[in-house]
Amino acid sequence: MTYILLIIGFALLIAGANFFVEGASKIAGFLKISPLLIGLTIVAFGTSSPEATVSILAALNGNADVALGNVIGSNIFNITLVVGITAIINPLQVESETIRKEIPFTLLASTALMIFISDRVLEDVSKDIVTRGDGLILLLIFTVFMYYLFEVARKSRTNTPDEEVKTSGSIWTKQILITLAGLAAIIFGGDLVVRSSTEIAVSLGMSETLVGLTIVAVGTSLPELVTSITAAIKKQSEIALGNIVGSNIFNILFVLGAAATITPLGVDPKIVVDITIMILLTIVLLAFSRTHYAVGKYEGSFLAAAYIIYLIYIIMRN
Repeated sequence: MTYILLIIGFALLIAGANFFVEGASKIAGFLKISPLLIGLTIVAFGTSSPEATVSILAALNGNADVALGNVIGSNIFNITLVVGITAIINPLQVESETIRKEIPFTLLASTALMIFISDRVLEDVSKDIVTRGDGLILLLIFTVFMYYLFEVARKSRTNTPDEEVKTSGSIWTKQILITLAGLAAIIFGGDLVVRSSTEIAVSLGMSETLVGLTIVAVGTSLPELVTSITAAIKKQSEIALGNIVGSNIFNILFVLGAAATITPLGVDPKIVVDITIMILLTIVLLAFSRTHYAVGKYEGSFLAAAYIIYLIYIIMRN
């Protein structure tokens, strides 16, 4: 029964994220918000809403290992398997200056997290490794990132002819209900995932960190995978890579920042190794994107293979 609830939870997360993104995007369109801003925020952050829900609920339930493992595991999954598969389907062109700046920003967020955790590990602190103060700093950096996005969207806005859009009360009501339904599905599905995955971890003798890095991370990253593959098939590589990079920044700065602010996160010091791997993979992605301003099929194959190797490593480590 626990496995069935886990599957139901994942299904609700994916469907909820889809409804949330669709509804919020149309509302933003009605309000004539820049399409670039919609892509960098609503699409990226909407597909990351499962991670946010799962990690925050896990923190509230006292499962800090699941909260942090989910974020780190999701980011590694995004950088390797999601980028890898989308690049194999269609090489990802990296021509936008925005994307080239966002990848270094991902490195900044990852490094900040590493500094917070490493300091506590060196001090041999067994609890509250990510404190409320650390969480507030991450949220502050997230605010700076959001300001940067708004400035990019404002400067990059193109002069397109205004289109007549019918925004009657019924259309507004429909989109608001779709958005709220998606949010409700995300919250309920996230709760099911946290509870059922924790029970599975205990029954199989798996650590909560391993469950967060694998089962929960992969499940909550499915929206990014589906969105990026769809964008790659439509040859919208900027959306595909922007979704992944934006999601990773959102996961570290907002998700962990909010979770740590709600309740300090005491975690397994071994997570330092996973954060190091995440940083190294981000550097690899940056190198690939800057070499020929594209992530090709060979680079995609390398990244996909890197995830398989990482998965084998963390399972053996457990």
